[in-house]
Amino acid sequence: MADTTGDAIPGTVTVSDSHDGDGVRRRDFINIAAVGAAGVGGVAVLLPLISQMAPSADVLAESSTEIDVSSVQPGMAIKAIFRKQPLFVRRLTPAEIKAANEVDVSSLRDPQTLAERTKEGHEDMLITMGVCTHLGCVPLGAGEGENKGPFGGYFCPCHGSAYDTAARIRKGPAPKNLEVPEYEFTSDTVVKVG
Repeated sequence: MADTTGDAIPGTVTVSDSHDGDGVRRRDFINIAAVGAAGVGGVAVLLPLISQMAPSADVLAESSTEIDVSSVQPGMAIKAIFRKQPLFVRRLTPAEIKAANEVDVSSLRDPQTLAERTKEGHEDMLITMGVCTHLGCVPLGAGEGENKGPFGGYFCPCHGSAYDTAARIRKGPAPKNLEVPEYEFTSDTVVKVG
């Protein structure tokens, strides 16, 4: 006969979730342990993937460069390399500075004054990337005897872009002036680019 009182039958064991003293079931502990192990595994997989995207030592070394400009005389320009691209360093003569300052800035395609393209106290030192802003060619004018174009700055013979003494675009298809990278003078004779 069945027990109708709802009490357990003497001598039988009732099955229920096994609880420890804090009320946490064994299944909860297994779930927490599995999620924790998956999190640690995920970090172990992602960490090498993320760290391999960091720049290597040779890239970090090229992220800045120092140039000694003590040998650059007025009217001279030198070529250097910055981030695997040519860099032009030119010491302007007083006549080149005057010619750059006499240009009506509002008439330029990419209006900038010479003062905006040089550092205060070093207005005679023009530092630009040596890459034409049209198609990435290397303009002439930084080497001795090279064609400086009709405006006395740089000339890109590929498509005829001509830059003035402040490396501003004056003629041809180039849309912008030669780029002036971030730089600072660490002394009167050394420039740190980048």
